[in-house]
Amino acid sequence: MSNQAYRRYMLATVLVPPLALLVAVVAFWPRVMTLEDAIVFATMFTISGFGVTIGFHRLLTHRAFKTHKPVRLALATFGTFAAEGPAIVWVAHHRKHHALSDEPGDPHSPHLSGSGNGAALRGLWHAHVGWLLGDRLTSEPLRYAPDLSREREMRWISMHFIHIVIAGVLLAGLLDLALTGTFEGFVRGVLWGGVVRIAAVNHITYSVNSICHCFGSRRFGTADRSRNVPWLALLTFGESWHNNHHAFPTSARHGLRWYELDPSAMVIRAMEMLGLAWDVVKIPKHRVATKESAPRPPGEAAPSGGMVR
Repeated sequence: MSNQAYRRYMLATVLVPPLALLVAVVAFWPRVMTLEDAIVFATMFTISGFGVTIGFHRLLTHRAFKTHKPVRLALATFGTFAAEGPAIVWVAHHRKHHALSDEPGDPHSPHLSGSGNGAALRGLWHAHVGWLLGDRLTSEPLRYAPDLSREREMRWISMHFIHIVIAGVLLAGLLDLALTGTFEGFVRGVLWGGVVRIAAVNHITYSVNSICHCFGSRRFGTADRSRNVPWLALLTFGESWHNNHHAFPTSARHGLRWYELDPSAMVIRAMEMLGLAWDVVKIPKHRVATKESAPRPPGEAAPSGGMVR
């Protein structure tokens, strides 16, 4: 897929879901969402959300654990349901983000738009969705994801990602159809569990790029401006412990304290207990303590909240 076609696709994922929500409200008013719709939405949100956080991010990008090939491919497929682009391209973007985090070349840093309130707003927009629509966006998969580029099955999943996205939308319709036994249920499932769910998963994912590089606290003095945002932890399946993640990118667990909610880590732990995951990367407590007490970058004070530019 060319860069221009990719930008058009991402623009469609930004514009179509809100229109689908409007259609759902108008077409089914006043019974906009039924219990069955909510069940299908939550099911598909969870499947595709974990596909992104556990599959695309912790497994494929950072190799935080190993698993059987069928499980690996299933997680990649579930992540593709989220409609955030081909798996290989997603991984390449994210590895590039870590290589150049909050520096020139970072695909989605909110801190490269200048100074002042206007620049801050532009930066947030760019980090959230603007970077996906820019004409300078390049994935460079052969540079940043050569391992996945050599994997035949992953190339197939990436090449057919649009078909997989459509399959996920239709699956939501079939689930609603199974619960209601009506064609209206199928249509509701396509709208709520398919298209609207895509918008929800995407904006939750994109909030890690934007919110978690501007607001929250910094436990570790990383070279970037990543921050921990506790109130986003459940919605992002544990991804919002973003400063923790940038301090230890390969860790399978992002919530490093016992009270830092990390559903993705819980699932990986369950997989490990069932023999579905092994070589799980776990950070020893002494390494955490050492990095936590290490000198911070020039000009950065002790951990704090609020927005930092």
